[in-house]
Amino acid sequence: MIAFMGYSLIIVFMALIMTKKTTPFVGLAFLPIIWAVIGQLIGIWDFNIGEAAFDGLMTTAKTGIMLFFAIYMFSLMIDAGLFDPLSNFMLRFAKGDPLKVMLATVALSAGVSLNGDGTTTMIIVCTAFVPIYKHLNMKLLDLAVLTMTSHSIINLLPWGGPTARAIAVMGVNESDVMRGLVPMMIAALVYMFVVAFFMGRGERKRLGVVDLSHSELNKMTEITDPEVLEIRRPKNVWINAIIAFGAVGLLIWGIIPSAIVFLIGTVITLMVNYPNVADQKKRIDGNAAEANSVVMTVFAAGVFMGILQASGMSDAIALSLVGIIPESWSNFYGLIVAFISVPGTYFLNNDAFYYGVMPVLAEAGARYAFTPLQLTFASLMGQAFHLLSPLVPFVYVLLGMTNVDMGPWQKKAGLVSIGIFITYVIVGALIGAMPIYN
Repeated sequence: MIAFMGYSLIIVFMALIMTKKTTPFVGLAFLPIIWAVIGQLIGIWDFNIGEAAFDGLMTTAKTGIMLFFAIYMFSLMIDAGLFDPLSNFMLRFAKGDPLKVMLATVALSAGVSLNGDGTTTMIIVCTAFVPIYKHLNMKLLDLAVLTMTSHSIINLLPWGGPTARAIAVMGVNESDVMRGLVPMMIAALVYMFVVAFFMGRGERKRLGVVDLSHSELNKMTEITDPEVLEIRRPKNVWINAIIAFGAVGLLIWGIIPSAIVFLIGTVITLMVNYPNVADQKKRIDGNAAEANSVVMTVFAAGVFMGILQASGMSDAIALSLVGIIPESWSNFYGLIVAFISVPGTYFLNNDAFYYGVMPVLAEAGARYAFTPLQLTFASLMGQAFHLLSPLVPFVYVLLGMTNVDMGPWQKKAGLVSIGIFITYVIVGALIGAMPIYN
């Protein structure tokens, strides 16, 4: 009966999220309390619901605080124009050579993706490259494919979203996760440059090389929106870059708690770029919506997990899953989770998969001697395909700006994503982050 209650909670939560009947925050915080009360009334379990919810919230609080300040810091850097020189450089580097254009597309997509926001990345990259793709008669489908697949790799950084959720659910250390993810991400980026090279070589053969004039390049890189110009701080590019890379370096090093790294980074970014108090307030208010929404969801996930654990629903579901998986497959459980994460993160959004499904998979994995850190890496491998899902909102920003149909885009991007997934599995196994056989 307890397992039934657990499954029903997860199914109802995922159904409400997928049909957009509720927000992740409301579903994660409210539904488990309703289930806990029902179970208490019919005598399935007996525990302090308030204490369980609070204990669970405290397990995700550290991640939520880190994510809050990380989002603010990188959003402020976008406002100040940290990525403008990179965008301009890539356009001038590419000029009229299709091969260079595609290599630059991957580089710019990866660079801008450091901010962690998919919508911003799509807008910046497409604004920079749609004109040059059109001017050279290159396929906008290729732009859409390279942009999203490259973004999917950098999106694994903790402030990108899925990794923060996995960290919160699995209770692992951010630095340990970063040390394993960085080699996987670097290898995947190398793979993307190889893909772009071969795609670009084909386009170069088809179209040839066009010599763009300085005036044409200047027109492509010029910012004309007065509101954007007002908040740009082009003179501070280098100091912003130092702040950004310094924060990432400290996060990987692990000598300072990640929340403090990004808190200080946010403060320094504000003081450097917007020393006026009124300007600081405007930029804080201007970036509040995204930061608040994400952090509230992470806190609510703690409530969900706390009640799932205290009620025994998590253990009961884990036992039922263990019974389904053949004993002979138990040593491959990490790889099984990696494969489950592909449809799991494609057909569900990240909140539903990491907060609803992963706690259950983790309980089962513990019985097969797989550590939470190993299963964290396994659960993130499906992110190679997640951003191809029609459930991802900024997919429509990308497809709209490139005027590309979803079907052909998913087909071509899916083939590229298979390579990313295989790269994650191979590198993860080689460095011991997620062994194929345990």
